[in-house]
Amino acid sequence: MGKVVSFANQKGGVGKTTTCINLAAYVAVMGKKVLVVDLDSQSNATSGLGIDKEKDMKTIYDLIAGDSSAEEVIKPTIIEGLDVIPCTVDFSGAELDMAEMPHREKIIKGILEPLKNSYDFIMIDCPPALNLITVNALTASDSVIIPMLCEYYSLVGITQLMNTIRLIKFQLNPTIDVEGVVMTMKDKRANLTNQVSDEILKFFGKKVFITYIPRNVRLAEAPSYGEPIVIYEPTSKGAEAYLSLAEEFLDRNKIKYQPITSETKINLREVNNGK
Repeated sequence: MGKVVSFANQKGGVGKTTTCINLAAYVAVMGKKVLVVDLDSQSNATSGLGIDKEKDMKTIYDLIAGDSSAEEVIKPTIIEGLDVIPCTVDFSGAELDMAEMPHREKIIKGILEPLKNSYDFIMIDCPPALNLITVNALTASDSVIIPMLCEYYSLVGITQLMNTIRLIKFQLNPTIDVEGVVMTMKDKRANLTNQVSDEILKFFGKKVFITYIPRNVRLAEAPSYGEPIVIYEPTSKGAEAYLSLAEEFLDRNKIKYQPITSETKINLREVNNGK
């Protein structure tokens, strides 16, 4: 039975999608079967995994509307073992449709439940808002990972997110828990960054992943090429950070994995060059 993990933060620009797709990519490369579910109408997870948004492409919207089956919607990526349920800008109207449906908070859970036996992990990229879509994602999830920018404003509103998670735990999903907090775009040379990091550690304690994600040009470039960093530039500092995060994530879940070696990285480069 696969574990469902949401990546959530109502503040945009904190590295939520970047963390979702790159953690998913590394976990897949390390031998696990992973499904990414794009629930953000900006569809950055979809494009960041190299999925071309064709005019008649089936998306998460078709699943919610009941117009398509999961088999028709799920698309493979360039990485073996990594699939995606794509999203497009049309999904921006989904919340209005869902509000009229019965059991509206559990629609995504109903879609994902039959898929859990086919994957080790299902990773959901939530929209940057505490709306019905995010409530659906959290209701369907076993845990949530919170990416947080190492800047002052990232602390603003975190109490609201935690209250939302607590309400969902009380009313809709008693088993959900915070899997962890990932500090992103961290510059250790900046005093303010270190101060914010200290505040995050005080608030979340051991929930904070030891691995942090540094600011990295290659990480910023990769989405424009439709590639996770493990394909785009597997030797960059950003890639090494997400590799470390994937190892820490799997260790926390007590799951054995295939280590990524220098030979693996060479093979990934060949995949990139030959695509």
